[in-house]
Amino acid sequence: MRFPAIAARLLPDRLSIGALAGLPMGCLLAILSIGSLTAAALPFQFSGATPGPDGKPAGWTTWSARAETAPRCFVDPLHFRGKSGSLAISGAGKLAEHGGWEHIEPGIEAGQWYRFTAYYRAEAVASENWQIVARLDWRDARNVRAAQPDYAYHAQRDGAWTRLTIDAPAPADAVAVVLQLYLSNSPEGTVLWDDISLTRIATPAPRPVRIATVNFCSHGSSSAAENVRRFVEVIDKSIHEKTDVILLPEGITGVNTGKSYVEAAEPVPGPTTLQLGEAAKRLNAYIVAGVYEREGAAVYNTAVLIDRQGNLAGKYRKVYLPREEVEGGLTPGRDYPVFETDFGTVGLMICYDVFFPDPARALAARGAEVIFMPIAGGDETLAKARAIENKVFLVSSGYQFPTAITDPDGNVMATAREDGAVAQTTIDLSKRYVDPWLGEMHGRRMRELRLDMPPRQPGFEE
Repeated sequence: MRFPAIAARLLPDRLSIGALAGLPMGCLLAILSIGSLTAAALPFQFSGATPGPDGKPAGWTTWSARAETAPRCFVDPLHFRGKSGSLAISGAGKLAEHGGWEHIEPGIEAGQWYRFTAYYRAEAVASENWQIVARLDWRDARNVRAAQPDYAYHAQRDGAWTRLTIDAPAPADAVAVVLQLYLSNSPEGTVLWDDISLTRIATPAPRPVRIATVNFCSHGSSSAAENVRRFVEVIDKSIHEKTDVILLPEGITGVNTGKSYVEAAEPVPGPTTLQLGEAAKRLNAYIVAGVYEREGAAVYNTAVLIDRQGNLAGKYRKVYLPREEVEGGLTPGRDYPVFETDFGTVGLMICYDVFFPDPARALAARGAEVIFMPIAGGDETLAKARAIENKVFLVSSGYQFPTAITDPDGNVMATAREDGAVAQTTIDLSKRYVDPWLGEMHGRRMRELRLDMPPRQPGFEE
């Protein structure tokens, strides 16, 4: 049988013409018509894998870069989430194992948005975040990648199964997409895939968030209450339009009051959060500020999040304390919480945290879209790096550090250089920041990060 040239161009570059002979007619027809189908071919939904004569369900093929590293791909009739049968991948005892199942879906429209969902169940997989991969590999009419693949990185446990999802736009020139379900370098591992779908969704609406960050340092005050009052005065003087979040710098309850960390500390919630809450309620805005918190014998360098109603919505205790703060009696925090607001998910960092990669990384991994950082002074280059490497907005309010709003590419969108000034701008949390060579790196990094390889120091290894 002779195939049109277009069919050969539309085949995955790792699927030979000879392999066509073993494909079910339904899959063959889909491949031959990639260039002509419209979005009416969607939605794609798959559950209940049934092996064909070649052991593969209709419409599915297997792939590995090399035969010697190919995993064992088979249909498991006993374990499934939906209908009977799941797509299974076993490492087959191969240390270099990499590969799995693929399905070509035609009818893709460039510029339209799609939601890819796949459920998996793993056994003996050491690091699921990078060894188990579900992604969209976009193809043009020549079967060449139209852009870098998009990784399904949103993970949610559902009993014994984990749901992976990604919402992504089809790139320019895309006419088809390969759904790729892989297992990597897991010789003893097995992963089962089921309830796999691809649907067209509406283009996400813009998610504008108006942010203001304050450059101000109080002088000559002897109390936390007076300091806070002065910061609020700067806010009232400079912010005259609807604002979603206002950021104040580190330790506003103690700066230049002549009090030690311990002397400046108070309960949270307490007098300062009450003062800030009144301002937040009046301005109908969230407020983030650095304070010193006492709980029992412990004193923390803390950032508080006040909601629009003036209530304490969350707090973060600084994890990385410089030597000077430890000697001043402070206790380090032990967690990187994120907080849901009415516009998105936010995380908090404080000053010395920016010298280390893990605070921002942990916040981004937990879903933070914006990180607010009260800071006294620090390394500006590292601050930009934290935004870039995690593809998040980073907002800083400092004394000897730029008061600025930085986008996920490390570009400063707004800055306040003078004491008493406020940097203000509107960000869009729906905007994608795509590297021209590497693709959408927020999701890609989440799926490629080696969480199984923590840094170790000689003398502290087990």
